[in-house]
Amino acid sequence: MNPFPDDIFTEPEDVDPDTLANLGPLTPLAGIWEGLKGIDLNPKADGPERRAYLERVEMQPIDPQPNGPQLLYGLRYHVHIATPEEDTTFHDQMGYWLWEPATGLIMQTLAIPRGQTALAKGQGQKGDGRIVVRAERGTPGYGICSTDFLEWAFRTESYELEIVFNPDGSWSYTSDTMLAVRGQEALFKHRDRNTLRKVGEATPNPLARIAKGEVASHLAAHGISE
Repeated sequence: MNPFPDDIFTEPEDVDPDTLANLGPLTPLAGIWEGLKGIDLNPKADGPERRAYLERVEMQPIDPQPNGPQLLYGLRYHVHIATPEEDTTFHDQMGYWLWEPATGLIMQTLAIPRGQTALAKGQGQKGDGRIVVRAERGTPGYGICSTDFLEWAFRTESYELEIVFNPDGSWSYTSDTMLAVRGQEALFKHRDRNTLRKVGEATPNPLARIAKGEVASHLAAHGISE
């Protein structure tokens, strides 16, 4: 049965502009985070390689996003990872965490600068102690898109991310990516793990700041009219 309404154009009214107050299960993720004990297990020609890494994640609220009648609240995020022995970038990732209050739908979009994007799906409500999202190659709604080379050499069959919210306010994740590596019969489980601790607060989204008069007062203080 189709769960969607016949009216696909009319947007919701009286939308609360304060994203930070409407993130549901994503609420504990808002802010700036650092993790110093990440572990990466990835495939190499001579066998699996285990690397330690340092991570910084920034998650900032975006304005409410309507898709016709669908309403989403979310966070724009950037992940930057380096290794203790090198200053160069080990991993870089950008995307959005999104939540639909009406259905409990959670989505994570991700893009990495090796020619790969994904849209992963989960379910959750405010107060949940964990989040799990998953994407699978070849699915029409929540899938994985890669370059021709990655499809040929390191094809990603599935992606799953589990986040656990810890009592001390930190959060831990385990990311499992199943890879079909050229020349290897069995799928390789590429796993990343880390615990992130808050080092900075999130900045309210633009609509929330306007609603609270912060933007107008800031412009007035600088002699600028709206």
